Amino acid sequence: MGGGTRGRRGNGRSGIVAGRGAIDPLRLSTIVAVAILVGTEVVGASWAAGWAIGGILQLPPLISRSLEILFGLSGFVLLFLFMRTALRHEPVRH
Repeated sequence: MGGGTRGRRGNGRSGIVAGRGAIDPLRLSTIVAVAILVGTEVVGASWAAGWAIGGILQLPPLISRSLEILFGLSGFVLLFLFMRTALRHEPVRH
């Protein structure tokens, strides 16, 4: 019945890869493969959406490129959020 202020894991640390266990190569390769696959799809599709909207609306090149950059950056944000969730469900360390 200790009154400690540690987290649920009991080691006082928080975070996704803060554990002290060994890195599992199978889990690590799974996470890397998912990052490559999903990253290519999400960033490519979002970048292409910016390009398509600029082309369909016949926007000037500067605005069209700005849309591409905005949509591409949103793709990277979505990739970051996806990978953060993936690491919570499939921790690299055990």
